[in-house]
Amino acid sequence: MKYTAHINVMPLKELLDPQGKAVNNSLHNLGLTNINEVRIGKHISLQLEAPTKDEAEKMAREACKKLLANQVMESFDVMLAEG
Repeated sequence: MKYTAHINVMPLKELLDPQGKAVNNSLHNLGLTNINEVRIGKHISLQLEAPTKDEAEKMAREACKKLLANQVMESFDVMLAEG
């Protein structure tokens, strides 16, 4: 069966996010002062084939652990959709 894994990778909350801070400051300079915290991450979409949804999620998580996310500095979450 075919699945699409939607993966969000974000910096750990305990770590500074200089890119997010720069964007937050720029938004304030543009007059958008009600925006208080910006964190910048990445979204990854994977097309994969697996016999079950559980196996597809296992494959996506393994890809994150081995390559897509630096677990020392980033966290990730995986959402699967059929097709």
